[in-house]
Amino acid sequence: MGRLPGGGLARGLAVTLRTMTRRSITRQYPEVQPDLPPRSRGVIALFEENCTVCMLCARECPDWCIYIDSHKETLPAEGGGRPRTRNILDRFAIDFALCMYCGICIEVCPFDALFWSPEFEYAEYDIAELTHEKERLREWMWTVPPPQAHDPSAEPPKELGAAEKASARAAKRPASPPGPAPEAGA
Repeated sequence: MGRLPGGGLARGLAVTLRTMTRRSITRQYPEVQPDLPPRSRGVIALFEENCTVCMLCARECPDWCIYIDSHKETLPAEGGGRPRTRNILDRFAIDFALCMYCGICIEVCPFDALFWSPEFEYAEYDIAELTHEKERLREWMWTVPPPQAHDPSAEPPKELGAAEKASARAAKRPASPPGPAPEAGA
């Protein structure tokens, strides 16, 4: 029975007084920009020169929020060869109202045309304005940080190790002298 009446109230007031005397850690956002991690995910940026309009990003997107339009252009062949056709990107848009920022489109792009940009200030008053076209996605490309340097203490990639082993075996193998000439009646 050692409980005093009002003991819980006193403990609650003690917590409140302790909290009131601490310094606030709130940052006033528009005036003070947040310190983001170096590789934070903000928006998806497009490097248009690398896009071959393969449509992998749009097909793999679980939300179907990537819209791509293109046309084919015939290029004359140099040196009398067959003319080549090439896809030309007309429209590349991402609807960030639907995007769930999973990064699948960036992972499946075989030509490194999509990147994570740390930009996060792209709010709009109308939800229809959250569909950003290739010009806006291109602007964000210049905010993409360079890739991190490889860790010197990390083990080398398996592909590199296999290639080095194969070249070492080939270097150890002596050049074989030409074998005897086949006999003419055999």
